[in-house]
Amino acid sequence: MNFLPLIEAKRDGRALTPAQLQEVITAYVAGKIPDYQISAFLMAVFFRGLDSAETRALTLAMRDSGEVLKFPRNDPRPVVDKHSTGGVGDKVSLPLAPLLACLGFRVPMISGRGLGITGGTLDKLESIPGLTTQLGPDRLVGQTQSIGVAMGGQTANMIPADKLLYALRDVTATVPSIPLITASILSKKLAEGLDALIMDVKFGPAAFMPTRDQARNLAWSIVSLAIECGVMTRALLVDMSAPHGRAAGNWLEVKESVQCLEGHGPADLQTLVIECAASLLVQTDKSPGMIEARQTALDCLASGAPRRKWDQLLVAQGADLDAFRAKIQQDHTAPVVLECVSGEDGFIHQCDARIIGEIVRDLGGGRMTKTSVIQPDVGVDALAKPGEEVRRGAVLGRIHAVTMEQAETAGARLKTAFAFAPRPLPARPLIVDEL
Repeated sequence: MNFLPLIEAKRDGRALTPAQLQEVITAYVAGKIPDYQISAFLMAVFFRGLDSAETRALTLAMRDSGEVLKFPRNDPRPVVDKHSTGGVGDKVSLPLAPLLACLGFRVPMISGRGLGITGGTLDKLESIPGLTTQLGPDRLVGQTQSIGVAMGGQTANMIPADKLLYALRDVTATVPSIPLITASILSKKLAEGLDALIMDVKFGPAAFMPTRDQARNLAWSIVSLAIECGVMTRALLVDMSAPHGRAAGNWLEVKESVQCLEGHGPADLQTLVIECAASLLVQTDKSPGMIEARQTALDCLASGAPRRKWDQLLVAQGADLDAFRAKIQQDHTAPVVLECVSGEDGFIHQCDARIIGEIVRDLGGGRMTKTSVIQPDVGVDALAKPGEEVRRGAVLGRIHAVTMEQAETAGARLKTAFAFAPRPLPARPLIVDEL
């Protein structure tokens, strides 16, 4: 195809037709358009945007660029998923997926890897001995049908357009485009054949969208298009100024997720898990309202069934359950653990999620590039939370590192993440809005 006129059209702010966008995606996936031309097109979209019709056409073309999941329609269990725009200590998917399966949903959760300070669900899962996240479409559907839940990654034959385009967006400074983000997220979710979706859209210094207004704009773009495409969708706007939970780092977040499933996880993590589950119960008409739905989700979590479902999920995906149980009983699995203690008395006013995320990344728990090798056992845990009172010498957090030198460097940096006040300040709401 002659792609140049379409680049020119978008450069000049003219809208493209659905047929043109379909042709672009088909040709690019087939290797008929070079990366340098697609890069120019992405930059034109970044500056000129896409209208709602163009965004819809691009999303559907990307969805249809590969295989889509097909679930039996005579099964009464709704097919649902949750997606987060990423954050520090954001482990909600891990306890949420088995909880949803126990609430009578089918959950084919296709997740991603971390990049920079944003953790990835796949990296967390792969810190579990023996577990695989490489599930082909047939296996993913079969496992979901059998036990209600599967957690895997995007395969080579599912949404290949998104994989190709994201790699280019990452290296051409065109990632922060709401139409392109919307198409990337929804092409994957629509390929799952969902009935309902809950979005967790973060904002703050450690989030993809730094301000609440930017997060709202992204949430509205995703929610409105998803509903237009037949997927009942809601979005939570979530404050990402402090890490979620008390741990950040792949294996440490798995441990904290299991604590949540066992009923003694951090309050903010449980709040997000319950709110996501409750919303999906309402979205699929399994509950008449949020008050009843929250209680249903809390009762299910307290029953122990989601914890047992978690083990069932691990076994289904090849994990060594005995090795997992032995590992989770250990206080730490990194070679070095160093406590970082407070040098003053006061109430914690701030625990900067961006600094925590950078510490975990620099310890080896995150990626500087897509090819970086992850150290699964490093990170930070036992984090003090905003609003808590601490005394001089109290632990602000523990550094899990490969070497003592790394731990000491991270410990000095960790102290800078905290700010203190002489008296408790009003708590910041975790969930600030819902669309």
